[in-house]
Amino acid sequence: MTSYAEFYRQSIDQRDDFWATQARLVDWQTPPQQVCDYSHPPFAKWFVGGTTNLCHNAVDRHLADRGEQAALVAISTETDTERSYSFRELHAEVQRMAASLLALGVKKGDRVLIYMPMVAEAAFAMLACARIGALHSVVFGGFASGSLASRIDDAEPVVIVSADAGSRGGKAVAYKPLLDEAIRQARHQPGAVLLVDRGLVPMELESGRDHLWNDLRAEHMDAQVPCEWLASTHPSYTLYTSGTTGKPKGVQRDTGGYAVALAASMKHIFNARAGQTFFATSDIGWVVGHSYIIYGPLIAGMTTIMYEGLPTRPDAGVWWSIVEKYQVTHMFSAPTAVRVLKKQDPAYLKKYDVSSLKALWLAGEPLDEPTAQWISDALQVPIIDNYWQTETGWPILTLANGIEQQTTRFGSPGKAMYGYHVKLIDEATGQELTEPNQKGVVAIEGPLPPGCMQTVWRDDERFVSTYWSTIPGRQIYSTFDWGIRDADGYYFILGRTDDVINVAGHRLGTREIEESISSHPNIAEVAVVGVADNLKGQVAMAFAVPRDATGLEDAAARMKLEGEVMKQVDKQLGAVARPSRVFFVTALPKTRSGKLLRRALQAVAEGRDPGDLTTMEDPAALQQVRSMVAA
Repeated sequence: MTSYAEFYRQSIDQRDDFWATQARLVDWQTPPQQVCDYSHPPFAKWFVGGTTNLCHNAVDRHLADRGEQAALVAISTETDTERSYSFRELHAEVQRMAASLLALGVKKGDRVLIYMPMVAEAAFAMLACARIGALHSVVFGGFASGSLASRIDDAEPVVIVSADAGSRGGKAVAYKPLLDEAIRQARHQPGAVLLVDRGLVPMELESGRDHLWNDLRAEHMDAQVPCEWLASTHPSYTLYTSGTTGKPKGVQRDTGGYAVALAASMKHIFNARAGQTFFATSDIGWVVGHSYIIYGPLIAGMTTIMYEGLPTRPDAGVWWSIVEKYQVTHMFSAPTAVRVLKKQDPAYLKKYDVSSLKALWLAGEPLDEPTAQWISDALQVPIIDNYWQTETGWPILTLANGIEQQTTRFGSPGKAMYGYHVKLIDEATGQELTEPNQKGVVAIEGPLPPGCMQTVWRDDERFVSTYWSTIPGRQIYSTFDWGIRDADGYYFILGRTDDVINVAGHRLGTREIEESISSHPNIAEVAVVGVADNLKGQVAMAFAVPRDATGLEDAAARMKLEGEVMKQVDKQLGAVARPSRVFFVTALPKTRSGKLLRRALQAVAEGRDPGDLTTMEDPAALQQVRSMVAA
């Protein structure tokens, strides 16, 4: 292929031929007989008749050529520990974990819930499940008991793998009491609990149910557990994602399609090669951790780094020290983390040699242009935004620089990726918008490409009603995001369809206003929400974290800065987009994974109950907002 445009067009127009070629990037025990069965839309079956195994592709197949190469490097600045596992060592540890799970009664098709901090044993557990054909369901460590209980009831795990504690900011966060309480609340009772004792907090074991990993590992030191060859369509895992209503949805992923999608993305999107080093700063509790800490880099024969800790501890140079020490070539993080680092002493970025780094990919929250420009100037490497969802498993929009080097446009996550037949749809009429710079719902024509969700776990009806039935007159997958596409095919995401503000008949994306406000030199971070207003229907309200809060305890100084911000929005977007108020806060309410709790902000601003806040990192942040709005 000479251009990305040709590559993309082939993926849409010659779908089966295209994906048959990509399928050669992974090992099959039995080759697929049919590339795509889309006889029952919107349910797609990929590589039908083929049998493979994710663990084989991630670990076993590399033993001959790179058995002694580092596969997994587990670093914790919380416990000051660092351990590197070669592919051969990882292979042995995964077999010990697989043998332990089998001994506890896990069989092919069973579920294993993993509630773990960012430690190597969590990776062993995920890969061991894949090895024996069990479905893992990773729940973000530290989730409150009620949230954990609902996931236990939905997944119905035979075994739960957990630990005594995680650690954050040097303080132990006990997991075992949360897990015990969740099991007490749950209707479903697991047959066994397998516990990693890190020695961080005392643990009380329940006789007959709880087992220590060190004990079982010792029993299975020489375990030989062959890979279970699985049908390509066999589920590999479920991962829960919150919806706007109802209980969390269990996103169900297949085996073969996911393996092919990740292998292809490592080659075409990340331009990655075996022997290079990938450092994703996410958590295994989120989809980035599944795709680009555990499976993707290992499938590609890379070294993957698993990190427990903050980006600022022991200091704001810790990530760059890792880049230097391990010669990291590919780094994947979140805009939220970069904005945190933006507030730190810039000297930390100059302290380490980061010349090994080929690019920094960012995802999870919209990447505003000022933040992108700042980190680009600091690192002097390409900054590549990417946009996707738990549901898709790999990027929908980004740049496929492995096919053709393309220029980043700050503010845009990039172009539609191969296999995704992305369209912009008029929400009211269901018609496709084909002209440049028209605002519509970002939608994907079926079938979804390999690696995307098969369905909602045990709820096909919810899969259809939630994702495929919201746009009038057509069955098309809705991302629930507004976007525009410029004349060159670059997309710009303007916020959730349910985050659009309707101010006196003018529809405004919160993202547009946030972008404008964040370009003020004294604004480090901002969230904009629509708040009910008797006169205009809704008004925009902004909550901003200043880069320098000196003097802002004075009301006059706050009013001056608020006036400057409003004038900037007036100038860039027009008076219609001007927020009704700009409140200056010390921190924005976020989940532990760094996502802004926009709905909670909106609820508090409107005097409503913000609802379930179990994932919130710092409750004081929302309390500060509540106090300011009420004043």
